[in-house]
Amino acid sequence: MSEIPAKATESEDPSGGARSRAAEEAAPADMWQSSPPGSIYDYIKVASFSLSPGGLIEQWSLRAEQLFGIPAHRAVGLDPIEAFVDPDLRSRGQRKMAEILDGREWTGVVPFRMPAGEDGSRGEEGMAEVYVMPTRTAEGDKAAVCIVVDVRTLRSIETDLAASQAIFGQSPFGFLLIDTDLRVRRANTRFASIFGGTPDDHRGKSVHDYLPRAEADRVSATMRRVLESGDSITDMHVTGFVPDSDERRHWSINLYRVHSGSGRPIGVAWLGTDITARREAAREAASARRNLALLNEAGARIGNSLDLETTARELLDVVVPGFCDLATVDLYQALLTGDEAPPKLADGSAELRRVAFASAVSDAPFGGSGERVELGAVHRFPFNSPCADALRTARPQRVPAEEGGLVQSTLAVPMVAHDTVVGIVQFARTKGSEPFGDRDRDLAVELAARAAVCIDNARLYRREHERALILQRSLLPPGDPEASGLDIACRYLPGNAATEVGGDWFDVIELPGHRTALVVGDVMGRGLRAAVAMGELRTAVRTLALLDLEPAEVLSALDEIARGLGTPGGVQQATRAARQPRDADLCEVYLATCVYAVYDSVTRRCTFANAGHLPPVLVEPGETALMLDVPPGMPLGVGGEPFEEVEVELPEGALLALYTDGLVESRDHPLDEGLQAFVQALTDPSRPLEDVCDHVLNSLDTRHGEDDIALLMARVQGLPTESVGDWTLPREPRSVGRAREYARAQLLSWDLEPLVDTTELLVSELVTNALRYGEGEIRLRLLLDRTLVCEVWDAGLVQPRRRRARDTDEGGRGLQLVGLLSAAWGSRRTPRGKTVWFELPLPGADSPLTDPAEALLSLF
Repeated sequence: MSEIPAKATESEDPSGGARSRAAEEAAPADMWQSSPPGSIYDYIKVASFSLSPGGLIEQWSLRAEQLFGIPAHRAVGLDPIEAFVDPDLRSRGQRKMAEILDGREWTGVVPFRMPAGEDGSRGEEGMAEVYVMPTRTAEGDKAAVCIVVDVRTLRSIETDLAASQAIFGQSPFGFLLIDTDLRVRRANTRFASIFGGTPDDHRGKSVHDYLPRAEADRVSATMRRVLESGDSITDMHVTGFVPDSDERRHWSINLYRVHSGSGRPIGVAWLGTDITARREAAREAASARRNLALLNEAGARIGNSLDLETTARELLDVVVPGFCDLATVDLYQALLTGDEAPPKLADGSAELRRVAFASAVSDAPFGGSGERVELGAVHRFPFNSPCADALRTARPQRVPAEEGGLVQSTLAVPMVAHDTVVGIVQFARTKGSEPFGDRDRDLAVELAARAAVCIDNARLYRREHERALILQRSLLPPGDPEASGLDIACRYLPGNAATEVGGDWFDVIELPGHRTALVVGDVMGRGLRAAVAMGELRTAVRTLALLDLEPAEVLSALDEIARGLGTPGGVQQATRAARQPRDADLCEVYLATCVYAVYDSVTRRCTFANAGHLPPVLVEPGETALMLDVPPGMPLGVGGEPFEEVEVELPEGALLALYTDGLVESRDHPLDEGLQAFVQALTDPSRPLEDVCDHVLNSLDTRHGEDDIALLMARVQGLPTESVGDWTLPREPRSVGRAREYARAQLLSWDLEPLVDTTELLVSELVTNALRYGEGEIRLRLLLDRTLVCEVWDAGLVQPRRRRARDTDEGGRGLQLVGLLSAAWGSRRTPRGKTVWFELPLPGADSPLTDPAEALLSLF
């Protein structure tokens, strides 16, 4: 039997029971209270059993059952030597048992083996430290009580104690054991070396003794949560200060709940690591990554618009709030007004305009240097200011912070492009942010330089763009075209730079009576001369359309104008020169094609006239697209041939397309093929008109750049029947009163009561004139769309003429009154006479109504 040196003594008690009674009397009162769980016996596996005088197990404790794994009913009556000792050691065990039963105490380490299980499996082996105390039975026979401790548990406790000693005495990490009251029960040497004193000096302290209040409250709440839930916390960052130092320190702490041997929570373990240096290195690395990301973002976002103000705002969108809290951009005023180059003043006192401002903390622009400057204001920096110095030297300057202000650090960085200063940008950080360092200054210079190059490019682009706009304004109608009874969509694609400017144009012209003229034309040739000729023809078309001529008459007049474009003396000089036998200067001949259509929204009828242009395309609802058979006629500028008209009734929802040859013809696609592709692209005209235009351009070969492309599309939306009032009046005086009654009733049904008085007065004037100066029956028509139009028809051919009546004249003021009260008025010829009309704005429109009383008084 392997055993530690045993100590055997005779069990004696010289003082008998007197010593026990004395000890009992001297013991404190609480010594006999029950020990709560968590004592040392929870960790040390201690078991006990008693031996009978015959050496058999007489009593078997519950701890013995747990230690040896044998229940009491099996253990009682067994010989412990035979049951637990290896056969090779049983002889020595029997000798020791005899000594024990002879009344001798014994202590030693005994190897044991569990009895075989009920299934025949071999029992486990182990080591036990045994303490045997002799006893006597009631009959006076010698017996014994055995106390057994599992040696493996003792060795484990020794290891744990060594590890605990290493943690508290040798660990490079700060360690605290905190009890359930969140007080320090024990601190290790490393923690004491940081916060001062010895480990025992920290016993009983709380986290509020080490951390700022807010941080301590946060950590206390976390520890309480760990204590209650048992969930561990890892890598929790804590910030504070150590004694005798103002340096802010950072720690990473891990918290986990500690249990007793019985499983009862007894506190929280705190393991902390100083990560101040690591945080600083991480901050530097993050700053480098942030700077690189800012530069990448700046390269991707700045300069996409080629607009000065937009480019400045793009710079601030990049830097706020990623780089600074506030920023402004000031550009030289001369750049914004279109000067060829930035000012060359060396003193930095030239005028600047604040074109951009961004703030992450405030909506008001900060002063930066000198007085505050509002966004869009023109200003100068004082000569001795840091900003003026930065503009003079082209080097960044630091701007002193205003006392008591929001900003604590500002950089004034000049924007330099191609060795020329175009402006200045100010970056500012508020109190609470880190001041600008040298690395920040270098980054600010790089960002400003990139933005400056983009702004200089935008300046050059703006100069060229403004020059191009002057020409472009003469090529296209201003604004989005609108027409009564039509939904309009249009596209214009210029040719590429190699083909220069072309002569394609389109126009939408509103005519009296809610009619609309649609025009598409193409001047043959390239360059500015063709564009100028196109502009003259477009102006002539608008002028002729306002005369309310028929489409064929408009093209005839345009033909004469086109023939006179190449001759200084105009049409008459061109006619004379044509009669003289000389070689024609083809360079001065201007030819153009044009299609002119007039649409009436009331009747939904459209009259076409064509001068050598491609035929219009019509798509009726539910039908395939078809090209209208409009006689092409000769191009404008040829002369000598009349133009024919074709009238077509357009169904509701029909789609009409006018276009130029650049849409359907190119070097790779002949005209017939392009026309067929265009007709096939109009397969779904019910979609929104803008989408139809886009679909056509995407379906056809429109990127060849060989010629301009003009596309004008209109969807028919006739004037509803309820928006038209039409009456026929006999030629008798009573018709004037009836006309007023009809007009009043119709306007009231349209909820246009504010227009009743004016309309009645003007209708009365026009009907009276028709009775006095016209012929045949009188027709009154009211049309309601975006405006109110009143028309009076008669069979007379004489056009009314407005004149100014003298003070002594009793009449002659009717048309003068119509001109005063209406937004517009006029007359036009019809196949059976003439029509006199006037137009009134609807209530709530931009044009206010004229008071009839004031208009009448103004006539006298």
